Amino acid sequence: MKHSVTHGLSKDVAKQAVVAAFESYSKRFSQYRPTANWVTPDRAEVSFSAKGITLSGTLEVQDRTVEMDLDVPFLLRPFKDKALGAVEREIGVWVEKAKRGEV
Repeated sequence: MKHSVTHGLSKDVAKQAVVAAFESYSKRFSQYRPTANWVTPDRAEVSFSAKGITLSGTLEVQDRTVEMDLDVPFLLRPFKDKALGAVEREIGVWVEKAKRGEV
């Protein structure tokens, strides 16, 4: 499942916002054991677990967008729009903080 979020920031500031968003998410939802392993300066392998199922994928900060590609098991696909909406809102909150210089 691929999804793109436009950020309107410099690439460096966008990455700072993404890192801050993930750290915040990790603290708030630690029971889902979220992980982000930055394999390049702009690309992270991410995962989290819920109800015994681990979801994994990639997150990449590009010049104008944050690109997400998450492997979603067939049984969970009915929930993909809700999950994408939550991720997009979380990134949006942190992008706005970055625009205000709060990151």
